Amino acid sequence: MVLSSAPRSGRLLHQMCFTGGIVKRAFVVVFLLSLAGAAAARGQSTADRMPQKGGTEFQIWSGAGHSALNGVAKTGVWDVGVRYGVILTNAHGPGFLRGRFEYAIDAVPMYLIFQPRGTVYGVGVNPFAFKWNFDTGGLLAPYFDLGGGVLFTSRDVPSGVSNINFASGPGIGVNVGHGKEHWSLEVRWLHISDAGLTNNNPGINVLQVRAGLGWFHRKE
Repeated sequence: MVLSSAPRSGRLLHQMCFTGGIVKRAFVVVFLLSLAGAAAARGQSTADRMPQKGGTEFQIWSGAGHSALNGVAKTGVWDVGVRYGVILTNAHGPGFLRGRFEYAIDAVPMYLIFQPRGTVYGVGVNPFAFKWNFDTGGLLAPYFDLGGGVLFTSRDVPSGVSNINFASGPGIGVNVGHGKEHWSLEVRWLHISDAGLTNNNPGINVLQVRAGLGWFHRKE
């Protein structure tokens, strides 16, 4: 089976999903929601709805974005993954920084990378994600996330470089409906490169918007 030039559906999906205006507007929305959740929800007594030490999180997510700033240009990324996380600490920290620390892993069974020479297909695994869940106690609960892993693709990414890369970066987002079941919306800065496995290593910087549906489970 030869995976070469991008099909029409791939080009259409790229045109629909990856425009700089959409990404920028989504970044502003997530940032404002995060501030609102941190400021307006303080002092509400809903601790029973928050993730607790020893509890777990399961999430299904999907993200889309486009190359930005330095690195290879004219490249779009769409991925779909599942996450499993464990809440490692009780809430601690001063004021609005108060929160709980979570460790998670991601399996990414679908990567679509839209390059000028065609669409590339891939899979990935992120063995680490460090997540800080802010303890707002309200409907909107912001979080900060830093993670990364390995990406395997059907052809070289960027074109002519390597089909084995590392994908990592920080994300800022907000959980909506912060009970057992919750939606999430975040903006993530994703850096894709082979970390020097080849002499030519330009890398791709992607500004990505990601949405997910997750479930927190308390430790019995």
